Amino acid sequence: QVQLVESGGGLVQAGGSLRLSCAASISINTMGWYRQVPGKQRELVAAITSGRTTNYAGSVKGRFTISRDNAKNTVFLQMNSLKPEDTAVYYCSAGLTLYGLPTSWGQGTQVTVSS
Repeated sequence: QVQLVESGGGLVQAGGSLRLSCAASISINTMGWYRQVPGKQRELVAAITSGRTTNYAGSVKGRFTISRDNAKNTVFLQMNSLKPEDTAVYYCSAGLTLYGLPTSWGQGTQVTVSS
């Protein structure tokens, strides 16, 4: 079981930026970020493989950038031009493949974007 420790998140005004970080306890091929709001399913935000192939949700393309430091088993999510609809709990994820379901989750970090 991969342990994932997240940091970042918080409150920001619309149009602002935030950066999330997540450190994994071991090396794993795919790391990513999902988000969830009450009453809705958890949805993919972005994922990245160790080879740095990426997959983004359409709603964040051009605004969010996912990156990773393989040497530190860490993934980052740079979020720019934030919108109130980006408000959610963001979960770090880890798994084997870019398009498969994650096998491990972080504890979640709240991102709130005020209008």
